[in-house]
Amino acid sequence: MKEHQAGLGAKELWRKHGFSDATFYKWRSKYGGMEVSDAKKLKALEVENARLKKLLAEQMMDVSTFKEMLGKNF
Repeated sequence: MKEHQAGLGAKELWRKHGFSDATFYKWRSKYGGMEVSDAKKLKALEVENARLKKLLAEQMMDVSTFKEMLGKNF
């Protein structure tokens, strides 16, 4: 992104770094204007969010299973 902001064209960046134009525009919309440290924090938060969503889903399945087991016992 910094190279693009410094004046290097998008087409030259694709060729230089070997990624597609769609990837460039996706990254620009997601990370444009961010510093590297901000992007790293965002990535860490996304990883943590995914982990927490997985834990929540597992807990919900456990609760559902327990409810089903209790319903059969009564």
